[in-house]
Amino acid sequence: MNFIYPAVFRKREDGKYHATFPDLACCEAVGDTLDDAIDNANEAARNWISVELEEEEPDMPCVSDLEDIPVGEGDIVRNISVNIRFYEGWDE
Repeated sequence: MNFIYPAVFRKREDGKYHATFPDLACCEAVGDTLDDAIDNANEAARNWISVELEEEEPDMPCVSDLEDIPVGEGDIVRNISVNIRFYEGWDE
């Protein structure tokens, strides 16, 4: 199953990029470059979603509309796509 959530990337004073997910509580990532931050955000989202899906009653948040996400000057918004494979025996 494919999950797509937007992430907001902001360049910090130290030159690194910090990513936050408006829809995934406490899901964040950092990278030395934007590409590193995107890779790390993908991994953070994958971990967040995997943990939620392991709950007895998973509650996946709705995806924000890109126009509704508050952004600052210089912020970059990217959709992060996570593909989770459900294995045999998984109750969907």
